[in-house]
Amino acid sequence: MKSPTETRHILDKLEAQHPDADTELHHTNAFELLVATILSAQSTDVRVNLVTPALFTRYPNARALAKATPRQLEPQIHATGFFRAKSRSLIGMAQALVARHGGEVPASMEALIELPGVGRKTANVVLGHALGVPGLPVDRHVLRVANRIGIADSEKPEVVEQQLCGALPEARWTRTSDTLILHGRRICRPKPLCDRCAVQDECNYFQSGAAVPGRQPLRKRGKSRAARKVRASRR
Repeated sequence: MKSPTETRHILDKLEAQHPDADTELHHTNAFELLVATILSAQSTDVRVNLVTPALFTRYPNARALAKATPRQLEPQIHATGFFRAKSRSLIGMAQALVARHGGEVPASMEALIELPGVGRKTANVVLGHALGVPGLPVDRHVLRVANRIGIADSEKPEVVEQQLCGALPEARWTRTSDTLILHGRRICRPKPLCDRCAVQDECNYFQSGAAVPGRQPLRKRGKSRAARKVRASRR
């Protein structure tokens, strides 16, 4: 794994490549960002941003959302996927905010992860972007990019969070997550566009020869499409 000095140097270059890195979830306060982040699970920020304007008009705060029923809420969030589970999480989260925190979003990791539907990633998003508390959210993009480059060496989000935080000053945590997420969406995709990467020379994945610029390494072919169809028909 890269040293802290190497990690900071790499992130300097990535931040220069992505100066616009920031959360893409639209929000005006911590409550809205909390709701939007819960909705973003297994969805896209674009889709969530299409849903939340009407949602926030109807439920502008925790007290309003706490009074909602699943039957009322589910149609409004249907487009984000997994709407039944998300409905339960959102209503439970709002009710917990009212009961435990006077309807306000708490500014601590410990309190946030006690809310229904809120894990470390969601808590870190809200802390870093809406509450001014350093946080480093680790999603699938951060996991992929950090491990490929070599600034982390674990597939466990909590371990990668610790490794990155340990190499960086607190003031860089949130920006680092935003940068790695954007790099993962634009360049270091599952099929990476290595020829566009600012840290190609420092990247373990590229330097190992595992990647060809703009292409994913060839994989062994599996069964033919016809064979897969036959297998699927037997399920």
